[in-house]
Amino acid sequence: MTTIKLALPKGSLEKATYQFFENAGYTIKGQTRTYRPIINDDSISVKILRPQEIPKNIQEGTQDVGISGEDWIKENKADVVKLLDLDYGKVRIVVALPDSSKSKNFSSLLSNHIKNKKQLRISTEYLNLAKQYVMNNEIYKKKYGNKTPSIITPWFKTGTNKDVKIMFSFGATEAKPPEEADVIFDVIETGSTLAQNNLKVIDTIMESSAHLIANKKALKEPKKRQKIYDVLSLCKGVVEAKSKVHIFMNVKKDNLNRLLGIIPSLESPTISELSRDEWYSVNTVIPKEEFLQILPSLRKYAQGLIVHRPGQVLPLDKIHEDEGK
Repeated sequence: MTTIKLALPKGSLEKATYQFFENAGYTIKGQTRTYRPIINDDSISVKILRPQEIPKNIQEGTQDVGISGEDWIKENKADVVKLLDLDYGKVRIVVALPDSSKSKNFSSLLSNHIKNKKQLRISTEYLNLAKQYVMNNEIYKKKYGNKTPSIITPWFKTGTNKDVKIMFSFGATEAKPPEEADVIFDVIETGSTLAQNNLKVIDTIMESSAHLIANKKALKEPKKRQKIYDVLSLCKGVVEAKSKVHIFMNVKKDNLNRLLGIIPSLESPTISELSRDEWYSVNTVIPKEEFLQILPSLRKYAQGLIVHRPGQVLPLDKIHEDEGK
């Protein structure tokens, strides 16, 4: 039996990930006591890792498939296949300054430091994202060209431009300004922590959410690919279900075609003849937003309308198409 190695994130994504997998039909036990919990699928081996590590581990093949934030996929420049946006763990990577700063954006901040011949100190966990952001700034390119900012960590130092220093933060980045840093690049959900620490957001570098990602080599192995797509199918079913409703209704034969005609989005609805003469049952899955728009028509032509929130909606035809590529 082929086993795939699944990496699940510890930390901020942990609770939401376990809930997501439960919604997908998986049961994971022992995660509070071990980094190798048990899942109710003998062909899956689970390991708990920090989301910062998962993209590189999957790239290198120590794990076959896993979940991490898109921010860490980009920060690690990980060469992996992004299979699915899981639509949770939504955050922003932002640039933030002390409220007392007169700078309204990063360009004005950098210009002031250049004018006053002061070193610009940046604190962040996202060294690569920060470096890319800084070097793409027009003021920076005009003054320093292709010179890379100094990057300082406990393990290494790189870069040739000492005027701009990017320092690795182990956490509590919002506490660094103004003593240890002039500006921070940090991750936020609502921004309330920044506000409590007298910081203001001046730019958003990127938005991020949890993604299901896979190793390229594993996807080329038929048996592993099949199992990875089993996991993908269940995960996609959860994501799709969030935006759908399952509706059941009874309709007279005389109104059946009218009902179907005013609901053009219905794709091959299930139509069953009822025991009562001239009556039919219709059920289908439609987008939530469309349901609100068609409700007046449903009330006009249907009876006994029942609305369910589905746990999963698996678009198997699309998944089969992608799997065959």
